[in-house]
Amino acid sequence: MNVLGIIASGVAALFITVALARSARRVALRPHVPDEPGGRAPRAEALRRTGGATAVLGVGTATGVALWLGAADDAAGSVGGLLAGAGIVAVLGLVHDLKPLWAALRLGVQIAAAILVVCLAGLSPAAGILAALWIVLVTNAFALLDHADGLLTAVGLVTAAGLLTCALVGGDPALALLPTTLVAGLAGFLLHTWHPARLRLGAAGAQFTGFALAASGALIQAAAPSGRAAWAALPALATVALADSALVLISRRRAARSPLRDADDHIAHRLRRVRVTVPGTAVLTALWAAVPVATGALVYAELLHPAFLLLPLAGTAAAVFALLRIPAHAPPRTGSSRTTPPRTASTGVTHSRTISSGSTPPRTAAARRTEASDATIPAAASAPGAKGSAPGQGASAAARTAAGHPTVPPPPTGRPVAETATAAAERG
Repeated sequence: MNVLGIIASGVAALFITVALARSARRVALRPHVPDEPGGRAPRAEALRRTGGATAVLGVGTATGVALWLGAADDAAGSVGGLLAGAGIVAVLGLVHDLKPLWAALRLGVQIAAAILVVCLAGLSPAAGILAALWIVLVTNAFALLDHADGLLTAVGLVTAAGLLTCALVGGDPALALLPTTLVAGLAGFLLHTWHPARLRLGAAGAQFTGFALAASGALIQAAAPSGRAAWAALPALATVALADSALVLISRRRAARSPLRDADDHIAHRLRRVRVTVPGTAVLTALWAAVPVATGALVYAELLHPAFLLLPLAGTAAAVFALLRIPAHAPPRTGSSRTTPPRTASTGVTHSRTISSGSTPPRTAAARRTEASDATIPAAASAPGAKGSAPGQGASAAARTAAGHPTVPPPPTGRPVAETATAAAERG
C-alpha cells in the first residue's frame, strides 16, 4: 500500500476540484446569460444547480488515477467497485438535475449500484444484503441535507474525516483512498457553496457524497479486525443525516403530509425559524455531526468503551425532540377577524371596529336615517336665529316621532326665550 500515493491523490483532488469549480463559477456568474428557449430556467441557474459535478470530477479523477497507478493494490476491487457505484448515482443525479426523474427509478438505480459495490467487495449474501440496504438508506439521508448553503458539504467533510481515521486505524489503508479524496474535494468545493452560495452540489454531488460515505463505511466495517466494535462505531458517523430524516418523517406524519413531498421542515429550516443565520446553521450542524463522529472514531480505535456512544445518541434524540417543537408547517388559513381602534373626527373618542375578511358589515335603513338626522339637526340648531341655544342643544332636545323621524322645529321669532315664554303664558 502506497501511503504517499493516497496523500498525492488527495492533493490532486483538491486542486482539480478548485480549478473546475472556479471555471464553473465564472461561467455561471457571467452577465447577460440568455434564457433557454421554451421558457426554461436560465443557463446560469442550471450551471449553479449542477455545480456539484465539478466535485465529482475532481474526486473521481484523482481516485481513478490513484487506482491506475497502484495506490490500492490489495483492495483495488473494493475501491474500484465503490468508485463505480458512486459514479453511477452521480450520473443519475446529474440527469435528475436537468430533468426530474421518478423516485422509483432513482431508488432502483441506487439499489443496483449498491449491489455492484457489495459484489465486487466479496461480501457474504447476508452481509451483502444488509450492506446494500444500509448504503441506500444513508445515501438518501445525506442527500436530504442539501437544503442549505454549505450544510451537506460541511457535514460530509466531517464524516469523511471520521471514515478516514477509522480506515487508517483499522489496518487497511487502501480503503482510505476514497475518504481522502472526498475530504479534499469537499474542502475545495466548500469555498464555492458557502453562503451566499455561487454553486450548489445538486443531486449529482449530493448523491455522490452520500453514496461514497455510506459505501466506505460499509466496506470499512466489513474489513474491520475482529474484536473492534465496528458494528456500533461506524453507524454513529451518520447520526446527523439519519436524525434529519427521522425529523422530517415524524413532522410530516404529524401534519398528515406526504413523506415524499418536499417541505421546509428540515434541521436547517427550523434553526432559521429561531433566528440562526445560514452560515451559523451550517456550523452548528457540522459541530453536531462532529460529536458522534469523534466518539465513533475513538470507540473504533478502542480508546473508549462502546457505551459512550449512548451519549451522542441521547443528545441527538433530545435535539430532534426539541426541533419538533418548532413549528414548520403553517396552519390552514381561516377568515380570522381583527379589531382596529379608529378615532372619530368630532369627539376624539376611541371606538372598537371589527374587520372580518376585509369587508364592512352593511348598514340598515334605520341606521342610515339616524345618521342623516344626526347630521341635519345640528345644522338647524346652529341657524343664525337661534341665539339663546348652547352648542349641541338642538340635537339633544329635538323631538322624534314614533317612526324615528325628527320633528321640524318652529321658525325663530327673533325674540329672546324669556319673552317668548311670557307671551305664551299671557295667551294661556
